[in-house]
Amino acid sequence: MQITNKFQTIIILIMVILGILLGQVNFIHNYSNYLIMPALNIMLFLVFIQIPLRNIVDSFKNIKFTLTSICINFIWTPLLVYILGRFFLNTYPELFLGFLMLMVTPCTDWYIIFTENAKGNVALSTSILPLNLILQLLLLPIYIFLLGGSSISIDALELGKSVVYSLIIPLFAAIVVRKIIIQKVGEFIFTEKVASKACDYQGYFLNIAIMMMFSSQGKVLLENKHVLLILLLPILLFFIINFILGKVVGKLIGFNYSDGASLILTTLARNSPIALAIAIAAFPSKPLISLALIIGPLIELPILFLVSKILVSSRSK
Repeated sequence: MQITNKFQTIIILIMVILGILLGQVNFIHNYSNYLIMPALNIMLFLVFIQIPLRNIVDSFKNIKFTLTSICINFIWTPLLVYILGRFFLNTYPELFLGFLMLMVTPCTDWYIIFTENAKGNVALSTSILPLNLILQLLLLPIYIFLLGGSSISIDALELGKSVVYSLIIPLFAAIVVRKIIIQKVGEFIFTEKVASKACDYQGYFLNIAIMMMFSSQGKVLLENKHVLLILLLPILLFFIINFILGKVVGKLIGFNYSDGASLILTTLARNSPIALAIAIAAFPSKPLISLALIIGPLIELPILFLVSKILVSSRSK
């Protein structure tokens, strides 16, 4: 995962280009759409199977850190994103909803790598992962309906179905399979052999989903090349504001360097795969929403890399 995440921005870019090229073949263009959701479902299953949800109580061993990160991720961030979206994307309703979906979902995987690179408290960041996952699964549909409903007509029933199909089913399948495997081989072997392999393969299926997405919707991107520039400023402002907020709040609360770095990266990194799965299932006729969710990481990942370097530099000083 270290290598995969280090080059993830380049890999996503390659998948986008490859998808557009493959989409020029009529047969691939016509049928690639049917492979997107299966690839995302498998990817999310592989993500979920690594997460020990029974360890959710571990996050409350450091109540100060947990409450602070929850308040920033699930109260402050939706308000900030709504304000930024309304200011910069009010005339682009699909991009606004894609931006909203991306930014209100805290990351559940690669932020651990950037936390490690920044010499943050990896154990503390890992302990809050299951809680972040459960809260975003519960709250994302609410955020979409309450904050995004005024920009695009949203069918609550269809949104609920898409959450069940794209997230709840892979989650429960992962919980059941995880329990069965651990009972047979033990938790240590599961962690060393099964979870590590799942971690390796999740990126492959995300890349397949992105490639198929652009095979089927490459024309949308070519017709909307300006989307990256439109999203650039609000995404940059989100990271700058939350980075400063994390630094200030960490100092006010009295976190040491490693805990403060963990707070910053836990509240900066976003979870585009989960949001993308819902977007494709709930809004299949609005590809710009999904496009925003794929473009987001192209901006996010270099920023997270830069943030980890800034944090390490500030620590040495």
